[in-house]
Amino acid sequence: MDMPVINACQVESCVYNRDRTCHALAITIGDAHLAQCDTFFTAPAKGGDPEAMGKVGACKMSECRHNSQFECQAPGIEVGAKHQMAECLTFAPA
Repeated sequence: MDMPVINACQVESCVYNRDRTCHALAITIGDAHLAQCDTFFTAPAKGGDPEAMGKVGACKMSECRHNSQFECQAPGIEVGAKHQMAECLTFAPA
């Protein structure tokens, strides 16, 4: 199974975001109630692999139609600011 790519990330304050592209090797989506990016954080310097395109490693949102056994099956996702957090904008209730 291939991990879905992060097609775009609008949360420019994230340490892994460069030019609206995620450079974390893999992110985790979800908490108890929101499809937030659990990998999001801020720091004075940027991080991640500048040559890599971020992917979804795990998704805790079992009620999303793209979720199968806590793995995202969407071909790609978008992350953006929602509820004043970094969230998966591709989340779709089953």
